[in-house]
Amino acid sequence: MATIESEGEEEGKLVGNQHLVVDNDLQEMAKKAAWSVSSCKQGNGVLALRDDNLDTYWQSDGAQPHLVNIQFQKKVRLHLVVLYVDYKLDESYTPSKISIRAGDGFHNLKEIKSVELVKPVGWVYISLSGTDPRETFINTFMLQLAVLSNHLNGRDTHVRQIKVYGPRPNPIPHQPFQFTSKEFIAYSCVR
Repeated sequence: MATIESEGEEEGKLVGNQHLVVDNDLQEMAKKAAWSVSSCKQGNGVLALRDDNLDTYWQSDGAQPHLVNIQFQKKVRLHLVVLYVDYKLDESYTPSKISIRAGDGFHNLKEIKSVELVKPVGWVYISLSGTDPRETFINTFMLQLAVLSNHLNGRDTHVRQIKVYGPRPNPIPHQPFQFTSKEFIAYSCVR
């Protein structure tokens, strides 16, 4: 899912993608969460991260790291974090290194992913799956995004949108199997 820069930049660094494209088997989980930020300028708070408007942004106001906390009432399965950042508009306010942490609460957060962004413009996809192919999701009560540094050694940061995705629940309750196509779902029940 992530767009990897391969022309002239180091391998493994993330850049942006202009169009948000997510698999049909994923749903956005952010509406089930309580969002908070470590700091913000007046009028550029946490609501700007969730308003689906790419012209608004969260702007931090304080010392790094800048934090976005996403807390869920019950443990959820998460697969993907997608951010919209724009180096052309925000320059030194654009994040260059982001750490993603997960846990039960503030007291036991552990880093699960650390990514570097290279002048990103657009949607940046960050998969939360591990190195083991069986680890496609993480189960957590809390997710924290920490902006560790910005481009051009900027102090404050701009993030325009954040979306968090997890798997869609099985459409047929009490069904032990997860069917993947409409044809299988149509014939999944015995009359």
